[in-house]
Amino acid sequence: MSSTTNYMIGELSDIDHRRQLHRAILASTIGTTIEWYDFFLYSTVTGLVFAQLYFPNFDPLVGTLNAFGVYAVGFAARPVGAAIFGHYGDRIGRKSALISTLLLMGIATFLVAFVPTYQSIGIWGAIILTILRFVQGVGVGGEWGGSVLLAMEWARTDHHRGFIASWPQFGVPAGLFLANLAVLVFSAISGDQFVNWGWRVPFILSIVLIAVGLWIRLGILETPVFRRVVAENKVERAPMLEVIRRHPKEIILSALVRMAEQAPFYIFTAFVFSYATGVLKVSRDLVLISVLAAALVSFFSIPIAGHLSDRFGRRRVYIVGAIACGIYGFIYFALLDTMVPWLVFIGIVVSLIPHDTMYGPQAALIAESFTERLRYSGASLGYQLASIIAGGPAPLIAAALLAAYRSGYVIAVYIAACAVISVVSAALLPDYTGRDISKH
Repeated sequence: MSSTTNYMIGELSDIDHRRQLHRAILASTIGTTIEWYDFFLYSTVTGLVFAQLYFPNFDPLVGTLNAFGVYAVGFAARPVGAAIFGHYGDRIGRKSALISTLLLMGIATFLVAFVPTYQSIGIWGAIILTILRFVQGVGVGGEWGGSVLLAMEWARTDHHRGFIASWPQFGVPAGLFLANLAVLVFSAISGDQFVNWGWRVPFILSIVLIAVGLWIRLGILETPVFRRVVAENKVERAPMLEVIRRHPKEIILSALVRMAEQAPFYIFTAFVFSYATGVLKVSRDLVLISVLAAALVSFFSIPIAGHLSDRFGRRRVYIVGAIACGIYGFIYFALLDTMVPWLVFIGIVVSLIPHDTMYGPQAALIAESFTERLRYSGASLGYQLASIIAGGPAPLIAAALLAAYRSGYVIAVYIAACAVISVVSAALLPDYTGRDISKH
């Protein structure tokens, strides 16, 4: 490597490199935690109050469907965010793209707190919510790929990428925990006034988290991998178009492999609120506490699954998780339908363990499939396309199946079908565990 290249990459001592790796992991994890707090806050409140506030003239079940329709818009926007920020992440760097996604997501979430209800401005409240949800989706769509690469591309060894890349994934349960904790706290504080004003306070507080995340991200360096791409003059002019041309199989399989992970996750963490409180008449606080406890379990299960993928292979661990999730869907609804509080609690808490077995190794499994100069674009697009086919439609499909069949077991069949798709897709996706990915 030339001296010019060495200078542009910026050679660091082992101590400095290790320090930057720790900062990158911290910045990725805290940043994704904040963004997922914003995203899940919207998800939780959708199941609890949006149907009442923005679609009050509809049958309760129809109102729930409409509320989750607005919710799904955020998922439809995520591939748009992947395309926009994937392009800039591969063109100008991971760090710059991540600062932009954080600001976009944070401002949109903060403004949700001030959207007037149907009673004040009619259908315009739902329209404004839809626009803000779309902006949220664009921000999240660009966030994931950059966060994973920011952590993974500071790794010096090929044998710990699964564990390192799993830490940005840790932001999901952390954001889920904080969002549900905020709703639980302000539900208790506001009491009967939660629907009137209590739900708005957690959205307002998100602006404080955004300031913290922005401060942390501004203090990190660009990844060595991207700086090497720049130094060697390998930056693509149109990375998104190039990755679609060169890696169509990997993009499609990256989306399909997430079916068993993403669709059940939003049933277990978003749809459950309307199902448990609306159909089964279970206490709102019981569901919130149960989801909180499930998120706490994920704090451990996600990095453990990432570590296991380094030892046993990404694909193998992922397939085990997909099969477990397909089976657990039936157990989940059986436990919920008992309406016995402690069984409902167990059902919800355990639900994220099969999911985490996939989610831990998923970041490395997908990101490793793409060459370094196209990695932000390819990983982001493949990952976020699942939002259209899995995450966004899942609560809608679950609500529609419930309306048609009045049974949670039909939703479990849907989860099992998603698991079959993921198992087949994972078997076809390349596994680069422990291999040098700079050469492909």
